[in-house]
Amino acid sequence: MNFTHPNEFKEKTKGKKIESLSLPSKVILCLSQHTGAPAEPVVKVGDLVQTGTLVAQSNGFISSAVHSSVSGKVVAIEDSIHPVIGSFKAIVIESDGQDTKAFSGPIKDPAGLSKQDIIDMVKNAGIVGLGGAAFPTHVKMMPPKDKKIDTLIINGAECEPFLTCDHALMLEKPKEIIMGVCLVANVLGVKRVIIGVEENKMDAIEDLGSALFKVKHDGIDIKVKKLKTRYPQGGEKQLIKTLLGREVPSGRLPMDIGCVVNNVQTIYSIYEAVYLGKPLYERVMTVSGTLLKEPKNLMVRIGTPIRELLRFCDFDDTKRAYKIVMGGPMTGVAQYSLDAPVIKGTSGILALDESFKFGKELDCIRCSRCIEACPAGLMPCMIGIGAKNNRFDIAGAYDPLDCIECGACGYVCPSAIPLVQLIKLTKAKVRKN
Repeated sequence: MNFTHPNEFKEKTKGKKIESLSLPSKVILCLSQHTGAPAEPVVKVGDLVQTGTLVAQSNGFISSAVHSSVSGKVVAIEDSIHPVIGSFKAIVIESDGQDTKAFSGPIKDPAGLSKQDIIDMVKNAGIVGLGGAAFPTHVKMMPPKDKKIDTLIINGAECEPFLTCDHALMLEKPKEIIMGVCLVANVLGVKRVIIGVEENKMDAIEDLGSALFKVKHDGIDIKVKKLKTRYPQGGEKQLIKTLLGREVPSGRLPMDIGCVVNNVQTIYSIYEAVYLGKPLYERVMTVSGTLLKEPKNLMVRIGTPIRELLRFCDFDDTKRAYKIVMGGPMTGVAQYSLDAPVIKGTSGILALDESFKFGKELDCIRCSRCIEACPAGLMPCMIGIGAKNNRFDIAGAYDPLDCIECGACGYVCPSAIPLVQLIKLTKAKVRKN
């Protein structure tokens, strides 16, 4: 299995405590911010809502609910900017500045809840994978009966450059993360849990290890495993291979080989839903880059426009921005408007200068560096050549659907070919056909 070693750039926010972003004046809640069917609105223009009010219900088995992240008034339900797919229908809410909560607070007796109760609470809270994929978490907690799950893996690798939000959360909420781990392990009926954290986060490894002695986890073997720092260690299939030596077959899922993988922020959101009755309407993210005077780890309300995060971190608008990226520099998506909102899967916002600019694109020189760098064992150059020549029948023969879009191929390409984008295009064509 191949790994790449891009510069980390984590020192800008490493060790910084999580701050709460000031309440936004308006939020844009996209109805498609998760894998699966878009959510269906249950409010109308003019309705008054509170923080945590259900505004859109899940619309299918693989779907997720959406909750208001502020208290205020629904002013529009319309097509709006979407940070990943360009545009999509969204619910726009103007804040009243009061932040009145729609949920009552701590659950009296979480120990008395059944497995189905916990699954329902996770579903109703609109929790999805917060590592980036945004797959509805309640579905992962209900594997088919013929899938025997023996190991729960918690992803604390956070290998993407610049991002330190998971690291900050592990330092500030280790006990709560362990409590969330126990909830998921009990629902899945597993007795083995491995929390994988890269060795550049030794303080988080120590804090999680200490938290194990503060939380009852009778009958569950929970281990915090130190991982070598390398990219893309945090990829689901790569993490399974590193920790268990098992390989997820092409076209299959981790549950097919007895595993379920969840990100640490997802686990913390499960803790909040079950113990506090709190829906997923905010998350921790890193706001960093080369054009911010005060990079930070922030607790941000879902639906907040990007420009408010940049303003809060003292964006240096005297310098020319090359790209504003949602996510990390390897896997993120460049934004065309600062009015685009944060969505559930947003792990970071980066303001980058021209030092991150790609060189001039040249023809492929068949150097095979992209093949050596690919953690999925693919031939990105061949997919790229097929896509550039509009021969998606040829590109599709090189298993593009197995690509995890880590960006390692484009990072090492001496010809500056946008391989990830070409593979994404190929994926879309293959799925359409």
